[in-house]
Amino acid sequence: MQILWPILVTQVLLYSMNMIDTMMSGRASVDDLAGVAIGSSFWAPVSTGINGILLAVTAIVANLMGADEKEKVHDTVMQAMYIALAIAAFVLISGFFFLDDLLGIMELEPAVHHIAYHYLVGLSTGIMPLFLFSVLRNFIDAQGLTRISLYIITLSLPLNVFFNYSLIFGNFGFPELGGIGAGYATAITYWLIFLIAVFMTFKVEVLAAFKLFRKVTGPSLDVMRYHLKIGVPIGILLFVETSIFSLMTLLIGIMFTTDIIAANQIVLNFTTMLFMLPLSISMAMTIVIGFSVGGGRYEDAGRYKMMGLITSLALISVTSILLFIFREQIAYFYTADPAVVAIAVPLFVFAIIYQVSDALQALFQGILRGYKDVTIPSFIAVFSYWFVGLTAGYLLAAYTSLEVYGFWIGISLGLTCAAAGFFIRLRSIEKRNMFINGENAQ
Repeated sequence: MQILWPILVTQVLLYSMNMIDTMMSGRASVDDLAGVAIGSSFWAPVSTGINGILLAVTAIVANLMGADEKEKVHDTVMQAMYIALAIAAFVLISGFFFLDDLLGIMELEPAVHHIAYHYLVGLSTGIMPLFLFSVLRNFIDAQGLTRISLYIITLSLPLNVFFNYSLIFGNFGFPELGGIGAGYATAITYWLIFLIAVFMTFKVEVLAAFKLFRKVTGPSLDVMRYHLKIGVPIGILLFVETSIFSLMTLLIGIMFTTDIIAANQIVLNFTTMLFMLPLSISMAMTIVIGFSVGGGRYEDAGRYKMMGLITSLALISVTSILLFIFREQIAYFYTADPAVVAIAVPLFVFAIIYQVSDALQALFQGILRGYKDVTIPSFIAVFSYWFVGLTAGYLLAAYTSLEVYGFWIGISLGLTCAAAGFFIRLRSIEKRNMFINGENAQ
């Protein structure tokens, strides 16, 4: 719990930045809400996939700490920073050449296209510090110092609200940019959290001992190759998971009206906030499982798994009940348009269906990362999310009377398939480790 609760609060606060973007943009206009929805749908899978690659730092450092090999941590983190900078440059160059054309494929209304494009341009100014912060956060969390990440995000969130309020609505002498302002506000916040994290590496004695910014080492292809061997499958897994929601939003943008795009974004935005609960447990599992496995304590790893399972199911049960009761009130937090709310309310009911499967697949992902087992799960993810979830969702939406609701049913099927696949893989890993442990004991 000492490791989990700061991760949980941190994830909720970190995602609150996106939630605030959406809520405030919705108060500007339906076009602003739809534009930010489309922009977020492009950015979410990219950022999540890349942060997944950088999440390898957590698994590697936790294993090194558990095996008492602290001297290797510095190089691991430094090489991850080089990877983060290289990826940031690639994303910026790709966006410069291809973003406008990709948005053009959707044939959006001109106002929505304009807002989505310039929202992403604003957001892009904070890409580099975001990825560097992810490396530092993973390094800090892997040592069990999860409260530091909590302090950083807690300090930055009020500033994010301030810049959103100023840049979206034109307050305090700032220009009135509407949904576009949300992109710049979030980028400013990314810079702030990175700078605070750097400060913490000097200020906190335990972190300062690793001399991250005082002892600089050059790029090492061997270390980076090892990091990518673990990180890329994690990134692929998280990318395909996030992309089903983003592709769903993009397909809805092509197939349905602006009101339906806005309603879908409301439901997706809020339920993603609820997903921060099982996601946080998943991240905590990576740390405690990784530390246990690194020290050869497989029985402890089994106990942590059961704790995570019980906690995930308990939390998601409570939040699903509350979501069902207050779904209409939640919709009105995002928009005052009754037509959009009327679409969003029944969508919430369909979204509740997939919560349990989503919680379980996230939990098993985190445990498998702790074992550094990432390649097979990435194949399971591609099959479950894209070939089962997205395909079924599209067919139900396009060829039945379910329309937009069909996408949510398809996603539920995909997440259930993923949870089952991850569980089977985890049982295989556990049995293999129990056999090896038994052989060693003999």
